[in-house]
Amino acid sequence: IKASPVTDGQTIFCGSTDGFMYAIGFDGKLIWKFKAGNSIEAPALVMNGSVLFGQLDGLFYRLDEKTGKEIWKYKTDNQIMGSANWLKVNGKVRLLVGSYDYNLHCFGFDKGDSIWRYESDNYINGAPALYGKYAVFGGCDGFLHLVDIETGKVFKKIKLETYIASSPVVEGKYAYVGDYEGRFFCIDLEAGKITWTYHEKDKNLPFIASPALSGNLIVIGNQDKSVYCFEKSDGRLVWKTKASGRVESSSVIASGKISTGTMDGMLYTYDLKTGPYELEKSGGNVV
Repeated sequence: IKASPVTDGQTIFCGSTDGFMYAIGFDGKLIWKFKAGNSIEAPALVMNGSVLFGQLDGLFYRLDEKTGKEIWKYKTDNQIMGSANWLKVNGKVRLLVGSYDYNLHCFGFDKGDSIWRYESDNYINGAPALYGKYAVFGGCDGFLHLVDIETGKVFKKIKLETYIASSPVVEGKYAYVGDYEGRFFCIDLEAGKITWTYHEKDKNLPFIASPALSGNLIVIGNQDKSVYCFEKSDGRLVWKTKASGRVESSSVIASGKISTGTMDGMLYTYDLKTGPYELEKSGGNVV
């Protein structure tokens, strides 16, 4: 299981690399499972009585939440690695998902009908965020894209450094995202400029995970086996700690605590403000 589970009521929904989407009760009993045909590696979107998700054949499904029956499926031309987002336009829900066919796809919730495609210059790995009426996503073309959800036209392209595999987090007019060479950015979406960048000298391992934000703090794990906590206003490193394995999944913040999973099967919990008991010094700097 690579996909994060999501819940609605007393039901857990989770896809697996065995090609099935599972609905499991809080009692641990299977409610239903749906054969999607290929690996499901992104979290599902659960809304309006439906479970929506993509898989590695490039198919995106809408299932009935209660029964697991297929309502419709939408086809992209390559694998889907990220989860979907949505926005209402003229009273109608539009769904947004990126694909390795280079396109951000927009299609209708009711029928799964294609509304538009926006083509980037490389794979789209993460999930799109929302900034007003714009979809915000990073691509393997090294740009942060802002696309008008009504028209499918690009509003801004902001050049970063290299591949962006993680999903951005947007708060106010700022987006926060990491890249494949270990840089972490704060981007002013209104100005279309980078506000600050954190990068450690001689560090070039990727940020695959997406950031988690709470108050003035941002937490993100890296493939260098470290978990970082930054001040969102200026990029100052508040704390950093070493885990036992690579961090490729996003952390969860709840009740002042952080939970982070690692690729060697460990789950760590830290205090949001102080981190671990023994902090490691970093040679990083903020630009």
